[in-house]
Amino acid sequence: MTSSISAWIWSETFWLPENVSWADLEQPAAGVEYPRLQHMLCHAFPLAAGVLLLRMLFERLVAKPCAHILQIQAGVPRRAQPNAVLERLYQSNTCPDARQMEGLSKQLDWEERKIQRWFRVRRNQDRPSMQKKFCESMWRFTFYLVIFIYAISHLWTSPWMWDTRHCWYNYPFQPLSPGQYNYYVAELAFYWSLMVSQFTDIKRKDFMIMLVHHLATIFLITISYGNNMLRAGTLVMCVHDASDIFLEAAKLANYAKYQRLCDTMFVVFSISFFIARLVIYPFWIVHSVLFESWEIIGPYRAWWLLNGLLLVLQVLHIIWFYTITRIAVKAIFKGKVSKDDRSDIESSTDEDISSNGSKNCCPPSKLKDSSHTGVLNGETHDH
Repeated sequence: MTSSISAWIWSETFWLPENVSWADLEQPAAGVEYPRLQHMLCHAFPLAAGVLLLRMLFERLVAKPCAHILQIQAGVPRRAQPNAVLERLYQSNTCPDARQMEGLSKQLDWEERKIQRWFRVRRNQDRPSMQKKFCESMWRFTFYLVIFIYAISHLWTSPWMWDTRHCWYNYPFQPLSPGQYNYYVAELAFYWSLMVSQFTDIKRKDFMIMLVHHLATIFLITISYGNNMLRAGTLVMCVHDASDIFLEAAKLANYAKYQRLCDTMFVVFSISFFIARLVIYPFWIVHSVLFESWEIIGPYRAWWLLNGLLLVLQVLHIIWFYTITRIAVKAIFKGKVSKDDRSDIESSTDEDISSNGSKNCCPPSKLKDSSHTGVLNGETHDH
C-alpha cells in the first residue's frame, strides 16, 4: 500500500522528461553525484532543530544586547483590572460590538466608556514588546544577509548565472555541487524552523497567510531539488533573498525609532523589490524556465506545474509591489513609513480617540492604514 502511494506521488512520467527514470539519476558516473531527496531531508530536519536553537542563542546573546544599546526596552504594559466576566468575553472576542457593550454595562453596572477602556488596556497587555519584535527581525535580517552572500559567492562562478541556458543543457543529468546542496539544505531548514517558530512568535493577523506561504515554499524547494532543477531554483531563491534584507533592515530602523533611516531603507527595499522581482525574476528566470527550457528539453507534466507556480508568484509580486509603492509614496511625501500593527493592539492615541466618545474599538485611522502595514512586516517573504 505504502509503496504504491509512493510510486503514484513520485511518478516518473510526471516529474521527469521523456525517456528519463529515477534509476538513471540513482546511477551517476564515477565522481558525479545527482540530488537524492532522502539525503537532503535527512539533513534538513535535524538542521532545522539546530536553526531553532541557534536562533534562541542569537536573540539572547546578540540581538537583545543590541536592543539595549539602542535603548529598545521590553516594557511592561499596564495590566487591566481583574474581572472574570470581561476576561471570559475577551478570550472569545477582543473587540465586542455595541450590543455586547450595552449588555456588559447593565450586567456590571459600569459605564460603557469604562468597559471600552478595560478592553483597550487588556489588548495592550497582550501587545508584544518592541524589543521582541526587534530580536525577531534581527534574526531574519542576519539569516537573509548571510545566505545571500553565500549564494552570490557560489553563483558568481556558475555559468548559469550569466547564461541561463546552462540551466537546461543536459538536464536532468546535471551534477550536484556542494554549494548547491548547502544552499538548498540551509533554506529548507530555515523554513521548517519558521513553520515551528510561527506558533511561538508574535501572533500576526496574517498568521494563516504566512503558514500557507511557508508550506508552499517548502513544497517548491523540495520538488525542485527532487527533480534536479537546482540551477533555476538557486537563482529564484537568491533573487528573493536580495530584497528581504532591506525589508528587515527597514523594520529594525523602525523599532529603533530611526525614522529617517527607516524611510530610506524602505525606499531602497522598494527599488530592490522592483528590480529583483519585477525585472530580473520575470525577464531573466521565468523567461528561461518558460522558453529556453521548452527549446532545449521540451515540456513535460511537472514542467507545467512549476511554470504555473512561478507565474502565480509573479502575479503576487505585482500585487505586493502596488502596496509597497503606496507605502513608499507615503514615506516620501509624508516622511513616515507605516508602523508595525499586524498584532491586534492599539496605541495610546486610540485611547484618546475613544475617550472622546468613539464607541468603535478599532478606530477609523487604524482601519484606513491596515492594508499598508503588512509589507513592512514580512508579508513579502514569498520564495
